[in-house]
Amino acid sequence: MYTLRKADERGKTNMGWLNSAHTFSFGHYYDPRHLGFGCLRVLNDDRVIPGAGFRTHGHHDMEIISYVLRGLLEHKDSMGNGSIIRPGDVLRMSAGSGVMHSEFNHSQTEPLHFLQIWFFPEEQDIPPEYEQKSFDPDWKNGALRLVASNEGRDGSVSLYQDVNMYVGCFDGSQTDCYHQVAGRQSWLHVARGCLEAGGQHLSEGDGLAFHGEGALELKHGHNAEVILMDMTAQN
Repeated sequence: MYTLRKADERGKTNMGWLNSAHTFSFGHYYDPRHLGFGCLRVLNDDRVIPGAGFRTHGHHDMEIISYVLRGLLEHKDSMGNGSIIRPGDVLRMSAGSGVMHSEFNHSQTEPLHFLQIWFFPEEQDIPPEYEQKSFDPDWKNGALRLVASNEGRDGSVSLYQDVNMYVGCFDGSQTDCYHQVAGRQSWLHVARGCLEAGGQHLSEGDGLAFHGEGALELKHGHNAEVILMDMTAQN
């Protein structure tokens, strides 16, 4: 079964320096129908003007993924990490018992477009951790590729949650099929472009919930980049 979440139905925040769309309730945006999806709590589509960003603030007991689509994301945290995240990189921060961090547009001239994806962890109060990996952009052309998982399988970043996160790019005749097993559910987010999935046309910012056993075919893409998050089904 598929449930469509259209891009223009998402919550919005515009602070001048930040233009953000929220798939699920976040900050001042609250919708009791969209509080999350299983262990997926936050999916924010953030656009930041040059030189601006999120000043130092705290998190705890959350698995946080930052995925850059365009530009350069500058990260600093209380664990002593400092890095630049580029398109193709995946940053994972386990906030655990508590961490402070900041995120800025590293460029003074170019805009930044990135996704913030948060999952509830399986364990509480674990020591905070940081991990960043780079993936060849060509590697995800025409196929869903694993970039985050519970065990850090196949070179993916590790998560303290039973989640498999895939990314893929589809254009023209490129296709792939995701086979979901019983007891699992998934959320597909179109990061950019458009394609057909589950027999529906999806555009940039659209989300598709996939419940139950079956196959999800991705095809007819036009400069499409997607994120698919597979997790244990929850009532």
